[in-house]
Order: sequence, then C-alpha cells, then structure tokens
Amino acid sequence: MMIVGLTGSIGMGKSTAAKMLRQMGVPVYDADANVHAVQARGGIALPPIEAAFPGVVKDGVLDRQALGARVFGNPEALRKLEAIVHPLVGRRQRAFLRREALRGTKLVVLDIPLLFEGLGDRRVDATLVVSAPAFLQRQRVMARPGMSAERFAGILRQQVPDAVKRRKAGVVIPTGLGLAPTRQALSRAVSALKKQDGRHWPPNPWRERFTAQMARARRK
Repeated sequence: MMIVGLTGSIGMGKSTAAKMLRQMGVPVYDADANVHAVQARGGIALPPIEAAFPGVVKDGVLDRQALGARVFGNPEALRKLEAIVHPLVGRRQRAFLRREALRGTKLVVLDIPLLFEGLGDRRVDATLVVSAPAFLQRQRVMARPGMSAERFAGILRQQVPDAVKRRKAGVVIPTGLGLAPTRQALSRAVSALKKQDGRHWPPNPWRERFTAQMARARRK
C-alpha cells in the first residue's frame, strides 16, 4: 500500500486538494480533524490537557482560544501540548492505515499540515506539496475571520518555508492557476503513484521508534 503525505503551508490550498482526492476515491486521513476529535467534548485528550494547562477545559469543553493563548509564541508550552496530542492522533492514524490495508486499498493519503516539521515525511512513501504564489497565499489567509498580519507571520515562522517544501516534495501541486489545473495535477499524480509499491506498510516498529525519537529531539 502506497502511503502518500499531503502537505503545504497555510493558505496554499491543501484542504481543497484533499477534497478533490476524496472525490477521486482516494482515502484521506485528516490529521487536523483527528486532533479536533481527541479534543472534542469527552475526548481522550481533555484530562491530560487540563492537567497540563489548568483552566482551559470548562464544563467538559476545551476553550480553544484560552489554550491557544497559552501555547502561541511559547515553544515550551507547545511542546508540552504536542506530547499529549500527537501520540493519541498517531494511534488514530495507524488504525486508519490498518483499516485501509485490510480493505486492499492501493493508495492512501495522509493530510498532515506539519508533515516536514514533524519528520512525518520519513514515514510516507511519497509526498504531495500544494503551492501557490506568496501574494495569493497572503490574500487567502488574510481573508480568514480573526486573522491578523501578526498572527499570519507567527504561523509562517512555525512552518517550513514553501520553497523548502517544494524542494523536498515528490510532486508539487500548483494551486494558483484555478481548480481545474489543480485537479488535473492531482489526477496525474494519483495515476502515477498507484503504479508504485509502498515500503512503509506493514510498519517497522524499530523504525517508528527511531523516527519518533528524532522528532522529539528536533523539537527541543
């Protein structure tokens, strides 16, 4: 089974690309959606998050704004939060991969915003990076509710630059030319990737442990 990582900086069109892939029949694991799931009411992440950041869980609901204020611009707090959430989300990701492998799926996509930042590219067989011109990226992001130039700059500082992502990419998917060219580029990529054999499933537990240790060391 081919495991493909889909990523891209904020405002580059990753969510649109993921939607198109699903429309093509490709199973897509949404890392952000699973983060929200473990942090939803009754979510498994809420007790340890409240223990680490007292006061951010109110009446059984995570106050995302309060939590964001505690971790935004605070690398130590962010690492603490990641140490809670990432293993839980990783468990859900492995369950997704097992399920698709049992179904005989040839190709799956992991939609992970910080794929390169977390060394996740070492656990996939290929990478798709969505990219658009910087002016269009900024235009898209600044149109989002509650966005400010300062917040946008802070988010960019936490992400691997687009130019680096493009150099590391197996395939670059341009998203600045309109929906039709994006869909065509994705369709070509999927057709080519389905002809290849994956090397990361079934997983090697020793390799997974080493990669996790490297990711932790890099965040320190």
